[in-house]
Amino acid sequence: MARKGKHMKKLGIIGASGHGKVIADIAKKNGYSEISFFDDNENIHECGSYPVTGKSAEARIFDGDIIVGIGNAAIRKKIQEMLPVEKLVTLIHPDAVIAEDVVIGVGTVVMAGSVVNSGVQIGNGCIINTCSSVDHDCILGDYVHIAVGSHLCGTVSVGSETWIGAGAIVSNNVAICSNCMIGAGAVVVKNLVKVGIYIGIPAKRIDLL
Repeated sequence: MARKGKHMKKLGIIGASGHGKVIADIAKKNGYSEISFFDDNENIHECGSYPVTGKSAEARIFDGDIIVGIGNAAIRKKIQEMLPVEKLVTLIHPDAVIAEDVVIGVGTVVMAGSVVNSGVQIGNGCIINTCSSVDHDCILGDYVHIAVGSHLCGTVSVGSETWIGAGAIVSNNVAICSNCMIGAGAVVVKNLVKVGIYIGIPAKRIDLL
């Protein structure tokens, strides 16, 4: 959640995009009154109603808190791990439901309508997107994205930089390795131990030509 203190009201978001706009709204609901964006595209001057004030590298010297608002896990990881950890925050929408014993890493954002139940551990730089759910005792590695409306049943393990697509379901006690992409609407019913793209019901790995 957002840190309290003298930097509470000032936030820099890296990535001027639709995802960034959602993060800005969450930040505003967490008490931030000064919000600005950083983006390497020189043709972007604003994001929603917020200004783009510089490139991503300039965020290191920004006088305030920082969060990376980029959907691509590899890029999000690269940028976040170059930033001073003391500047990074975690943002949770006030309409998300989070159990008291949940552990959430720095740089993670939890969107509106999400439910995260007891015993869950979420790594750094993750995205728990709108109306998704993560049930009891799940473990999510760093830079995982649980997309809109997707659901993890109990005791699921998701490796770092894996993307669980919109509306996908992962059955209980299933482990998914790192760097996987689970397609929208897929249903994962067994362990996935090989990196790749998985689609369908039940989810199966596909080979790209």
